[in-house]
Amino acid sequence: MNPHRRSSIGPVRRAARAAIETFAAIALVKIHVLLGRPLRRWRTTWGTTEAERQQAYPGDELLANPNWTYTHGVTIDATPRDVWPWIVQIGQGRGGFYSYQALENLVGCRITNAHAILPQFQHLEVGDAIRLHPKAPPMPVALIDAQSHLVLFAFDASSNDATLWGFQLVPVSGGRTRLIERGGSSHGDTMASRLAFGRMLLEPISFVMSRKMLLTIKALASAKRRYPAR
Repeated sequence: MNPHRRSSIGPVRRAARAAIETFAAIALVKIHVLLGRPLRRWRTTWGTTEAERQQAYPGDELLANPNWTYTHGVTIDATPRDVWPWIVQIGQGRGGFYSYQALENLVGCRITNAHAILPQFQHLEVGDAIRLHPKAPPMPVALIDAQSHLVLFAFDASSNDATLWGFQLVPVSGGRTRLIERGGSSHGDTMASRLAFGRMLLEPISFVMSRKMLLTIKALASAKRRYPAR
């Protein structure tokens, strides 16, 4: 095969894969928005046990009266120490969100998902800002304990809109980790608040993106155990 032709195949395949993935994500979002209520319990409890859903996690107290919440989870074949670097580098302009990158960029997020641990983004402190979109207000780090939990929380006193987004790393047998994503929102009485932070649109859309994110983190963190450095 012509080497120049071979070198051009890679970008073409990546572009095709991104297009297919984007169309699939859009279809999933449409399905979950249209079937919002029938699939709501499955979405908001995806991957978790009853005990995990009832468990109190750091950060729960920040969102005292949520209008809606969710608890998602995956089991990762890696220790919390190996999962944590992927969590702490999350964010726009950082390691990305490990989700549907092309779809996020269609709405101007300017995301580049990391496929490696980025040393420059391995340190966070309470008060540091994590951006979801370059033009949206950032979510400050509210709580952080390395290899244990990262909780982001944003509150707007003028509208009473609030959003919680937390990651809990729970060690389990066999050197594995249960990665629990706990989040939710509350909103004010205005229509704008209800549309932006209510469950009707935000909950199904965020589920599609979060499920992809958790499965990608699982694959990335587990790869170190499957293919150890030589």
